[in-house]
Amino acid sequence: MTIWLDGTCATLESARLRVDDRGFTLGDGLFETLAIRDRKVLRVAAHLARLRSGCAELALPLAYADDALAEALTEVAAGMETGTARLTVSRGPAPRGLKPPEKPSPTILITAAPTALAPPAPAAVVIAATTRRNPYSPLARLKSLNYLDGIIALMEAQRRGADDALLLNSSGLLAEATAANLFAVIEGVAVTPPVADGALPGLMRAAVRDLLKAEERSLTPADLETASEILLTNVAGIRPVVRLEGRPVGRGRPGPVWASLGGLILGRERP
Repeated sequence: MTIWLDGTCATLESARLRVDDRGFTLGDGLFETLAIRDRKVLRVAAHLARLRSGCAELALPLAYADDALAEALTEVAAGMETGTARLTVSRGPAPRGLKPPEKPSPTILITAAPTALAPPAPAAVVIAATTRRNPYSPLARLKSLNYLDGIIALMEAQRRGADDALLLNSSGLLAEATAANLFAVIEGVAVTPPVADGALPGLMRAAVRDLLKAEERSLTPADLETASEILLTNVAGIRPVVRLEGRPVGRGRPGPVWASLGGLILGRERP
């Protein structure tokens, strides 16, 4: 596997990260996951725009121009028919303590891995009881290296015999899943939680919202009980939820709205 680390291509075995890198010690950084389809890395400009916005919010300098990062992504993904690429930026090495260095030297890492091209398997989900999203935190809007809320919720789902978990925010409103945005079809209308409720502004979320002309409004667990379909969206595609808290969603199988999204189900650029 070829990787790109701070401007240089290397192998997984030869690449080295410093043990005092703040990405490792503090989770101080951001990442983007990009789909690779038909030997092409998708939505590069949109992902880099979101990355730069997040870096600006964290006062994290990004030394490489978009063209250089796009070229590096293409190089790492070369020859890969389908898969995912990940671009990770940390604040880099620094002394111990929370205070960021005055002149950070960010670490930039790009990796890629092949994946089979198949529709995501239907999911059974639960509503997490062990953790909640904080919609007031800037981290709710950023692809932070700290994913512990999602990890805790996913472990709970696995203990309860489910595939994934939905996270409530601190007000008891639905935010998203552990690593995906949430859509529900209620009385024939597609609805997705707003960013203000703790939903990450996902790129696939935006594409699905526009295609379905979905409403952005707050959702409660009770709202989901009336949903004919529930969908989870991320860069990998669109996953239908067929069971919620042990009960069938709609008819207990993927529905017509999911089917209507065509190629987006497989994470492609166009339906």
